[in-house]
Amino acid sequence: MSHGIFITLEGIDGTGKSTHTRRLAAYLQKRGIATVVTREPGGTKVGEQIRRLLLNPKITRLSSLAELTLMYAAREQHLEEVVRPALARGHVVVSDRYNDASFAYQGYGRMLGVQTVQALDRIICGRTQPELTLLLDLDPQTALNRARKRNSRRRMKNTRFENHGLKFQKRVRTGYLALARQQPRRIKVIQADRPVAEIEAEIRKIVDALLARRHVRVRSKGVTRRR
Repeated sequence: MSHGIFITLEGIDGTGKSTHTRRLAAYLQKRGIATVVTREPGGTKVGEQIRRLLLNPKITRLSSLAELTLMYAAREQHLEEVVRPALARGHVVVSDRYNDASFAYQGYGRMLGVQTVQALDRIICGRTQPELTLLLDLDPQTALNRARKRNSRRRMKNTRFENHGLKFQKRVRTGYLALARQQPRRIKVIQADRPVAEIEAEIRKIVDALLARRHVRVRSKGVTRRR
């Protein structure tokens, strides 16, 4: 490839997207495809510091616009340090969330509106857009229950976003599904209320079709960026 492939996984909290991000990256690496796996917010030292701030449940007075600008500050650093260099090297980049998350979480969930998010997105992301987005979709109540059980199992506190409650999660899901209807060629909706192996098989089928269209050559060794 003269230019890499950018794949993102999206969904409300508790849909299993982080699990499937790791599984997809491992699948590509086993096939010998040079792959970078990363996440948002985060992916860089600066981004991870911003992530801790954004998810901290003790921070309750962060305005919607401040939240959005912090997200895009982390994203700019992520693009500069990780995403664009990897794509320039011809690698496949698999990211746990990207800019669709801002449209869904801040545009819809925090009710800033799509146009506000678009204004920042044009400046920061520009033409660096995902070629494929896998949207894991799940009933918000089920997803929220999953997320809270996961946090309890890991002895972690719920994040700021999980603490926004069910109505917020419903708005975020509405945003994601609206994006999917607008861009069906890029965003593939995957029902997440099924066994992990079944979901993984569907993801692999979609990604294999993309790789075939792009005539990706299998390499002798994959490349990984760990979190």
